[in-house]
Amino acid sequence: MYETKLSVVIVNYNVKYLLEQCLRSVQAATNGFDAEIWVVDNASTDGSIEYLRPRFPDVRFIENTDNPGFARANNQALRICRGEYVLLLNPDTIVGDSLRTLCYFMDGCSDAGAIGVKMIDGRGAFLPESKRSFPSPWVAFCKLFGLSKLFPRSRRYAAYSLPYLSPDKQHEVEVLSGAFMLLRHEALDRVGLFDESFFMYGEDIDLSYRIVLGGYKNYYIPERILHYKGESTAYADKKYLNAFYDAMLIFYRKHYPQSGRWMSGLIGASVGLRKGVARLFGWKKAKTPKPKRRSVLIFCRAEALKTARDRVAERLPEAVVFRQWDLDERRAMDALSRRVRMNEYTDMVFCYPDMTFDQMLLFMDRNTDKSCVYHMYYPDSGQLISPGR
Repeated sequence: MYETKLSVVIVNYNVKYLLEQCLRSVQAATNGFDAEIWVVDNASTDGSIEYLRPRFPDVRFIENTDNPGFARANNQALRICRGEYVLLLNPDTIVGDSLRTLCYFMDGCSDAGAIGVKMIDGRGAFLPESKRSFPSPWVAFCKLFGLSKLFPRSRRYAAYSLPYLSPDKQHEVEVLSGAFMLLRHEALDRVGLFDESFFMYGEDIDLSYRIVLGGYKNYYIPERILHYKGESTAYADKKYLNAFYDAMLIFYRKHYPQSGRWMSGLIGASVGLRKGVARLFGWKKAKTPKPKRRSVLIFCRAEALKTARDRVAERLPEAVVFRQWDLDERRAMDALSRRVRMNEYTDMVFCYPDMTFDQMLLFMDRNTDKSCVYHMYYPDSGQLISPGR
């Protein structure tokens, strides 16, 4: 019935260098595996297609002349992709070597409709949206009015992000993230594609909900990926806030019609409260203060050191200390096992392919210092990818 084992679908909008990095990692993860890769470009103006097509001739590109939104763009590829399993992936991600393992899990677990994974950010910190519960009216009330923050370990008040479930263990959960969602194509055929009423947020919650209603289960598997988490979107700006809560209204009117009126009032009150705070303090995204002096540890082989250091110095003029961890002589993980003082460094640079993507992710996850900023350097293109850049 299906012509290939895995279809990878990525929607792009003006993040060509992040997408280049993502495609590198996907190609490395699927090397020798029966897979196809689709990129749907939503009318990017940064030259994404012209830049990426010659670099990735095996990738199938769909070029839109406008931006139809995340849900509709994904559906364009979902209607024509040929994989038994479909991976929906954000362009601001890096995957490791786990894609085959996850497909094998699906092979052996016929009730699995979708799989999510352990997502970490650009500092190696766990992202709680990796596993969530359905935003029922009570769960939404606790989240919207801050009870989940007041009682962060409570099963009753903090149920949305499931903080009481270990991020390092497998769980059956209700909601997975659209940044990485591995789907059984058969389940999509049964429950339908993304609801295109959702433009930018909420479509993953809706699809997760319908998968469960369709008789399948959603699983969280602690295989790690990097997700820069909306590098092109300011989390707290007015446009984001309105889009997010509009998506929640669509969800409640669709799945909780009996609660629609009072949930609309609840969400409206929450939006009004947030906007009132914004009028007092401004629409600003919370940012970690930048250090005045930076110390940088570069993981590379000898031949890549000079170009890596020059590129980092250009990007981080406040860097005053540069040290190399010579991968010709020592493994990257030895820096942790030998208890090198990681907190001496504000930044670490991983050079590819001197380090594999899997090694990068493992290091970031295992390093207990979550204040360090990680950068990825690619000597063949000269690109340095940094969080927020």
